[in-house]
Amino acid sequence: MDINSPNPSLSDIDYPAWCQDDEVPVTTAELRQIFDELAERFGFQQSSKENMYHHLLAQLDSRASRTTTYTALLSLHVSYIGGENSNYRKWYFAAQLDLDDEIGFQNMKLTGESRKRNFKFAKKRGTSINQQLEEWKEREKEFEDNHPKIGLTRDQLENENNLKTADYKWKSNMKQLTSKQMARQIALYLLCWGEANQVRFAPECICFIFKCALDYDNSLTISNSNQTIEEYSYLNDIITPLYTFLKQQIYKKNSNGEWIKRENDHRDIIGYDDVNQLFWYPEGIERIVLKTSERLVDIPRGDRYLSLKNVTWSKVFYKTYKERRSWMHCFTNFNRFWLIHFTPFWIFTSFNSPTLYTMNYVQLLNNQPTYQSRLSVMAFGGTITCLVQIFATIFEWSFVPRRWPGAQHLSTRMTGLIFCLLINFCPSIYIFGFFDLHTHSKSAYIVSMIQFIISLITTLLFSIRPLGGFFGSYLKKGVQKRRYISSQTFTASFPKLTGRSKWFSIGLWIFVFLAKYLESYFFLTLSLRDPIRVLSTMDLSRCGGDAIFGKSLCVWQAQVTLVLMLLCDLCLFFLDTYLWYIICNCIFSLLLSLSLGTSIFTPWKNIYSRLPKRIYSKIISTVEKNARFKSKLLVSQIWNAIIISMYREHLLSIEHIQRLLYQQMDSTLLDSKTLRSPTFFVAQDDSTYKSMEFFPKNSEAKRRISFFAQSLSTPISEPIPIEYMPSFTVIVPHYSEKIILSLKEIIKEESSGSRMTVLEYLKHLHPSEWSYFVRDTKLLNIENEVKMKLENDGQSKIITESSNTASSENTNTFLNKEEYRDAEKLVQDKINELPLELFGFKSSDTSYTLRTRLWASLRTQTLYRTISGFMNYGKAIKLLQRIENPSLLEYFNNDSDALENCLENVANRKFRMLVAMQRYTQFSKEEILDTEVLLKSYPNIHISYLSIEKDPISNQPIYYSCLTNGFAEMNNETRLREPIFKIRLSGNPILGDGKSDNQNNAIIFYRGEYIQVVDANQDNYLEECLKIRSLLSEFDELDLENPVPYIPGIQYEEEPAPIAILGAREYIFSENIGVLGDIAAGKEQTFGTLFARTLAEIDGKLHYGHPDFINAIFMTTRGGLSKAQKGLHLNEDIYAGMNALCRGGRIKHSDYYQCGKGRDLGFSSILNFTTKIGAGMGEQLLSREYYYLGTQLPMDRFLTFFYAHPGFHLNNLFISMSLHLFFLLLLNLGSLSYETVHCYKVKHSVLTDLQRPIGCYNIDPALHWVSIFVLSIFIVFFIAFAPLLIQELLEKGIIKAFIRFLHHIFSMAPLFEVFVCQIYSNALLTDLTFGGAKYISTGRGFAITRVNFSDLYSKFVTTSIYSGLQIFLMLLFATASIWHPALLWFWLTVISLCFAPFIFNPHQFSFSEFFIDYRNFLFWLSSGNSRYRRESWATYVKTARARFTGYKKLLITDSSEKGRDDAKRANFWNVLFPELLIPLFVFVCNFFAYSFINAQTGVKNPLPTNSVVRLLLVSLLPIILNMAILLNLFFVSFICGPIILCCNANTGATIAFIAHASSIIFHIMSFELMWFLEGLAFSRTLILFITSINLQLLLFRIVTLVFLTREFKSDKSHLAWWNGKWYRTGLGWNIILQPMREYVVKVMESSYFSADFFLGHFLLYFQTPLLFVPFIDYWHSIVLFWLKPRHVVWNKQLHTKKQIKWRNRTVQKYFVFYIFNLILMLGLILAPILGYKYIPDFDKHLIDTPFEVLIQPNSQNNNDTGSNAPSYILRTTPKLIPFKTVM
Repeated sequence: MDINSPNPSLSDIDYPAWCQDDEVPVTTAELRQIFDELAERFGFQQSSKENMYHHLLAQLDSRASRTTTYTALLSLHVSYIGGENSNYRKWYFAAQLDLDDEIGFQNMKLTGESRKRNFKFAKKRGTSINQQLEEWKEREKEFEDNHPKIGLTRDQLENENNLKTADYKWKSNMKQLTSKQMARQIALYLLCWGEANQVRFAPECICFIFKCALDYDNSLTISNSNQTIEEYSYLNDIITPLYTFLKQQIYKKNSNGEWIKRENDHRDIIGYDDVNQLFWYPEGIERIVLKTSERLVDIPRGDRYLSLKNVTWSKVFYKTYKERRSWMHCFTNFNRFWLIHFTPFWIFTSFNSPTLYTMNYVQLLNNQPTYQSRLSVMAFGGTITCLVQIFATIFEWSFVPRRWPGAQHLSTRMTGLIFCLLINFCPSIYIFGFFDLHTHSKSAYIVSMIQFIISLITTLLFSIRPLGGFFGSYLKKGVQKRRYISSQTFTASFPKLTGRSKWFSIGLWIFVFLAKYLESYFFLTLSLRDPIRVLSTMDLSRCGGDAIFGKSLCVWQAQVTLVLMLLCDLCLFFLDTYLWYIICNCIFSLLLSLSLGTSIFTPWKNIYSRLPKRIYSKIISTVEKNARFKSKLLVSQIWNAIIISMYREHLLSIEHIQRLLYQQMDSTLLDSKTLRSPTFFVAQDDSTYKSMEFFPKNSEAKRRISFFAQSLSTPISEPIPIEYMPSFTVIVPHYSEKIILSLKEIIKEESSGSRMTVLEYLKHLHPSEWSYFVRDTKLLNIENEVKMKLENDGQSKIITESSNTASSENTNTFLNKEEYRDAEKLVQDKINELPLELFGFKSSDTSYTLRTRLWASLRTQTLYRTISGFMNYGKAIKLLQRIENPSLLEYFNNDSDALENCLENVANRKFRMLVAMQRYTQFSKEEILDTEVLLKSYPNIHISYLSIEKDPISNQPIYYSCLTNGFAEMNNETRLREPIFKIRLSGNPILGDGKSDNQNNAIIFYRGEYIQVVDANQDNYLEECLKIRSLLSEFDELDLENPVPYIPGIQYEEEPAPIAILGAREYIFSENIGVLGDIAAGKEQTFGTLFARTLAEIDGKLHYGHPDFINAIFMTTRGGLSKAQKGLHLNEDIYAGMNALCRGGRIKHSDYYQCGKGRDLGFSSILNFTTKIGAGMGEQLLSREYYYLGTQLPMDRFLTFFYAHPGFHLNNLFISMSLHLFFLLLLNLGSLSYETVHCYKVKHSVLTDLQRPIGCYNIDPALHWVSIFVLSIFIVFFIAFAPLLIQELLEKGIIKAFIRFLHHIFSMAPLFEVFVCQIYSNALLTDLTFGGAKYISTGRGFAITRVNFSDLYSKFVTTSIYSGLQIFLMLLFATASIWHPALLWFWLTVISLCFAPFIFNPHQFSFSEFFIDYRNFLFWLSSGNSRYRRESWATYVKTARARFTGYKKLLITDSSEKGRDDAKRANFWNVLFPELLIPLFVFVCNFFAYSFINAQTGVKNPLPTNSVVRLLLVSLLPIILNMAILLNLFFVSFICGPIILCCNANTGATIAFIAHASSIIFHIMSFELMWFLEGLAFSRTLILFITSINLQLLLFRIVTLVFLTREFKSDKSHLAWWNGKWYRTGLGWNIILQPMREYVVKVMESSYFSADFFLGHFLLYFQTPLLFVPFIDYWHSIVLFWLKPRHVVWNKQLHTKKQIKWRNRTVQKYFVFYIFNLILMLGLILAPILGYKYIPDFDKHLIDTPFEVLIQPNSQNNNDTGSNAPSYILRTTPKLIPFKTVM
């Protein structure tokens, strides 16, 4: 196919609005000539030229269809080049190109190094910059005098930076452009953009290239030069150098010439944004230097374009924002978030903590502090505010390089902040420095009041005003400097909120924080008041202490507990805000829903009876409506088309559609036909109407009709005629998603772990739809049989009659029973039909099997479902065009083919389906066949793809971006379609994570004005597609008849901000597919509907990828549909929303239109998605967009942005943090409670009453606070269900909402929510610590396959199970020491964190599978030590360790190196806090609790024991023993291993088994030793066990981070350690020191192995009782899959006799081994407990032995209260000493 041959006749058909206008300003011939001239002049590719030619024609035609052709061209020029909202114009003035055109950048006073270079080069030229500027000012003044229409005010005359004159000149130049010149400029821009490849992600770079090209074009036009350049010059000379620079930032070539990823983190990578921001400022453009060291700005403007190929780009670009992997970004970007929490918390808490600043506080007196002390302490909140701002500014210094011209001068801000700090803090120096805490001073009191007021004002101002708006910011109105116009334009052009939206936004946050502060004070802070009082004043000097530390630790136990309690309360203080945000957001969304009419409670009455009128008024255009065509006739065609489409989708039966269709009937006079309306419209709304079955039970058709009817009751824009409608494109990115399910995937189990096929599961989910499909297939069989029979008999005339007769009969009449007089024949016929019922076909003919495949594919998440759904746009357009233009029938004289062609042309003009099939040329044979099915079904869809060819000269790959469709010719060799367009690229366009690059590669092939971005797991419906005209009108661009925008001197009204993105609702069609699918669907549904409604109202909604509509010109001229830097832009879609918001675009949301969407269905796939989102959020926190939004948005909009996006993830982190802090608190509180004598509880006692017994410890307030905390955490977790409940309530009513909520509760959804919270927080924390965020393929199939225990264990043990175990041990200690009913909730938390992966695993409790799983777990633990095994514990532990150490670059081409990601060594400062300091903090908290519980508090004259030595002994003993055994085994393997290896290949496994078994024994010995040393006391032994674990973890972490070198990717050194075969390992000189490293690693691995061995058994043993519950697998499946009991019919797995024998033998053998281990472990635990019970005074037998100082004595009398209380304990109320009063 010749892609370059023009076809004018086709243009007339494809673009009639432009081509068929006699007054067209630029004809297609002239337009083509323009493109040809530009292609020759700049060296653009012919294929790209042809593509952009049609691209421009499509946009001109789209706009010309609703206005004049001249206005269409002008409006397009306004959008691309010259309008107020065009990105090029904004960049032109922001980068001061107007001054470059006037005097040149080389003659301007720039800043920094650019200024110095300008003066230096000016001196060389012999010119004066000052003189040049003076002359320019004179020319400007003269121009202003000669053009009085400019109308400058006095202030504008005095302000050298005003742009009014420049704007006048701009409009004058634009006005002088002819139509051809405007078309030429647009064409040149599109040609530059169309071949820009990855540079499209840098829109201002494109603007700069276009400016240079435009200047060059103008210079050649003026000189009448016909200079041409060869094809590909633009790509090779301009784009490829930039592409190469961008690629080399991320990849490098290895010794084999292959491109591999660099280890650089984002802060060391100059990415797209850094490249783009160079062109924001003249200082950046001035840096562009040629290879000859000449500056580009010194070259005449007309010659700069040709000089671009000589630019050394590597010397030009630099980092403009450093994405350091640090939490400091959160401090800077969200400084106001910290202010509004830290300061109020300080004020609330300090006010209720008087004992902390009261001299000699006595509980019996409850003496209060001085007034000035209390006020001054509270006023310290202002100091906290200033400190937050100071730290935020310091961190900003490290993120924003000072050399970047857009960086603010932070020194001024820092000076102001330090001044504010001194104002807030210095009064406290006076108050506390000159007066003691018992002296009241009037002057100090006045100062304290003033200080408190100042602190409140400081906090209020710093909270409201953005950080970037203080002390000389460019945000300050009226003082803007031209230098900062770029920063304003590209980072802070936020559309203003007005009217209802403004008050809605402010009101939302007033309500949130009003409720939050009231609740936090009265519920949280006041509940903390008594614990603060008792713990801060508690005297623990009666503790015995430790032999080494004495009392220096135990006396601080109460204060340590108090600090942990305050930290927990602070976490709750943060969590409360998010809780109230959810509540208020739901309430406000509910109110919006009521006002919009989308709730079931408002306009749903009569929605069906009024539906025909609403279809007529809101779906059908009114242009050609007249009396000749009654509304009923028009509506009937729409309604019947919807119903028939549902019938064809097998959602309705023939009986249903007969009740739902409009039907023609004879009139009463029999002289005409009348239309009978279906009774459905009345019956649905009339409760007195006798019910009729219009839909199947739980029908998808009913849901769709219901939403369609409800949506039409809401305000919808009046539709315009199809001819006037803007054109649009739907883009679907596709990588490896299923196109069509194969027959094997449908009718065969996925694996041995499956008990049902996909088809069987689908039949259970959609029983009625399957029955309709089978009935339809039977009809098809009968029709084909009749055809064959008649063909054989030669009676072809009866085919149609037989077919129609068969179609109209009921299913029961398919078989003529008179023919089956013989019963055996009837049975045989039923048997013959059995395949139909089971598989949907009984013939292997492709046409039948394909029908079953398509039926299944349309009910799963496949590309075919997406394409078939969104191709309904074409059907809707054709339907509406035919209905609204009935004259077409007369025009074509009832020629149906001609009419169909006409309608098809209209649909193709207005709508294009573009599938970005990146891998099309790499498809498997099956994928190619599936794609052909798509293209044959929908030949109009276009497919963009990458084509790779070898350069015959260099043998290097050449990449092409290609486009094809179903009408293109097929290549007989590859069986692929030939390309229509084939555009050469600079290289591989996939430099990022894939999706954004794929979209960017396809975007040049879009057509029209708007783009809908959808994923390959979505769906659409005909009735929703009918609303497309109203939907596109939401962009407010239908009316193009505005005043001419290029009239200078006229003050136009300020244009509203353009709408960049239009969001839409999503219906999650994967809901009700099991509990996990429904949870995932509920979250997506509430976020996409409930929250999106509120966010869009207050301009806080961003772009989330699907199914949003994009303003194509606005977004493509500003960087595209997403961002694409690898890793950083993992969640690529959201950056488009942030980009649009920062650049002045509005984002709306439509509530009357919805698309279908699928969501993940299985436990692992949902958590893969969760991990991807969490890690992506970690990358977002580093991004510059968050910096711009966080430091520049107004307060209310900042809070909206924060809590809708990063706040959600930080909230999960706070939940996780609060849980761990709380359990550390329970350890210390439990230790305190265990060792002290509690006070009696006396009802109605007052604070100053004497506590009894004398000398007791009053910790009841602290124990009461525990219940408050538990209640708070409980509410925080369960508030996650509130949005879904409210969403269901709004749309389905109270009963269905309550049923769905109960479904979730009884299906154990809360367990899953807790687990997901942990995964979110872990993914975020891991990414900010280690980086490495990457795209995770989630997989969207049905979760009906059982996953092995070892797979689940290895996947979730580090993210959740380890944390769950720690919480379990601490909770066990808390339960034993301070039993409290509220702690029962946390047992559910433990179950969730430890057992959720197994609870939600299909068939987890199948008896035989469970013990085969146990065998596989043991094999997983022990394998990988003789030879490399990917799925083994050895590989798992090495991969986990490599997160810290990274991998060496040395590769030895071993199989074990394959499949391992390139992990770099973790930055020490990144891991210092989370991986060293936090474990150290945890250990210290554990150690305080451990030391206090062994301090013998209250015992008279105790002999202090060596608790520290005891801890070191039990912690280090197994490590030392492991070191000894491993050293011996090393010499054995080194000496004997190679010899034994000759006869026994499993030598390594044997030696490893000895080492690991020994380690298990050593740890058992250590555990039993703990019991012995703690005197067989359970609580003390448990806390020693916990502390010992944390000490070992801390030691191993220090060794790993500080001393270990990088890992080898291969397993050679690991295997060599066990088998002694060190030669031929390929390690080179590393072999000298590698054994020493492996020795250290194996010592740690021995302890890790023991831990995983015991933990794995622990998890299995706790599941064991469930195995013996009758029918547990049956009931578990009902709960998991939400199937009815009659549907749970599992196929019996088929095995050979050999397999059955092996399985039975395996189950028996491992069952015995399992029970033996269980009894052994129970014995090891129970023996000491029973020993403690039956061996009293155990410790007394060891008196006067060396063990006496090591063993903790028990059964001691520690009651030193009452009569035993020390004499210094107060027994009466002392006299209150009054304050000293001074001036």
